[in-house]
Amino acid sequence: MEELMELLQALKPEIDFETEKELIDDGLLESFDVITLIAEIEDQFGVEIPAEEIVPENLNSAEGIWNLIQRIREEE
Repeated sequence: MEELMELLQALKPEIDFETEKELIDDGLLESFDVITLIAEIEDQFGVEIPAEEIVPENLNSAEGIWNLIQRIREEE
């Protein structure tokens, strides 16, 4: 999780990822941010995120993103 938090802070240092729970719904992460984030996660964590998993429910919070990464790792 610490590695993910570092990645998120590097992407958008102005956002408090520890408390924010509506990253997508509040427009804090825009489409380009999401594309960048997915590419970085795939590189850093060695996972491939299927298109159907790229939904607000999975990306609205750091915890949701971390759960997505863990779920994909278990499936691989």
